[in-house]
Amino acid sequence: MTNKLSRLLIVMPCYNEAEILPSTADKMEKLLEKLIKDGDVSSDSKICLVDDGSKDGTREIIRNLCRKKKCFSLLGLSRNFGQQEAILAGLFHQDADFYVTLDADLQDDPTVIKKMIAKAKEGADIVYGVRNNRDCDGLFKKFTALAFYKLMRLLGVKSVYNHAEFRLMSRRAVEGVKQFPERNLFLRGIVTLVGFKSAEVFYKRLPRLSGDTKYSWKKMAALAWNAVSSFSVVPLRLVTFAGFMMCLVSLLFLGLMFYWWANGQTVHGWFSLVTIITVFSSAQLLSLGVIGEYVAKIFVEVKKRPLYIIDEDSDEISQNITKK
Repeated sequence: MTNKLSRLLIVMPCYNEAEILPSTADKMEKLLEKLIKDGDVSSDSKICLVDDGSKDGTREIIRNLCRKKKCFSLLGLSRNFGQQEAILAGLFHQDADFYVTLDADLQDDPTVIKKMIAKAKEGADIVYGVRNNRDCDGLFKKFTALAFYKLMRLLGVKSVYNHAEFRLMSRRAVEGVKQFPERNLFLRGIVTLVGFKSAEVFYKRLPRLSGDTKYSWKKMAALAWNAVSSFSVVPLRLVTFAGFMMCLVSLLFLGLMFYWWANGQTVHGWFSLVTIITVFSSAQLLSLGVIGEYVAKIFVEVKKRPLYIIDEDSDEISQNITKK
């Protein structure tokens, strides 16, 4: 590392966060000021608030912040694309030496960003924020999170345990992420595939200050399935295995039926026939469903639709005003 101070860009995706955003902005402004004062980052470091198509006045709040504070910038998307896409929009649209991604609810402790920067200056291109305490999470959230990471490990998907979207990346690491063209996004998996030297910092997950989470259980389930289907072929292999096992069972059953017939013990009736048809039909439909999910992902990938569309960029507006 050189003696030149590094420029930091903190990317924060926002979706309907009007209730909590003023408090979040105040805390993040003070944090960035301290990092600059301590000589950890350069004075032109910024906080990029990515409005992911909010409908509750979030964008107007961000606009006001940008007018009053030069440390904030607005990147407004044309509609709600999703958290993963909003993060990439912030990462890809502005240049910096280090990038930190952080949710606007600040449940991931932002004070550990200082430790992340220290790890980065020691040579780490990626620094993962890892939760070592989930006391503020409910029982259902704890159970589903644990089940998710165990499932990922079982299916061979490489990921960092108890790590979400709170991480630091160097410019080189972000350039590496740009080389992954997929549309079915699971950034936790993609970042681990980038490689380069990595490190971890641990923190206690904090309670949400106000408002409700915008990440419903449906969105979490969709993200989990996206992770499985985008990074593992195990479900397809399970379909093959299940087909083989059912074929074996059917052969055994036919042998048993032949034995009963040879000994005059054949039972007349429709129950056994209906049972066999139901079981095998259900298995076939389930198998086709799993295969169909993968075909659907191929369908999405080959169309190569844009991950996001930028509707408003405060930095671009400022540059145009300056030129005039």
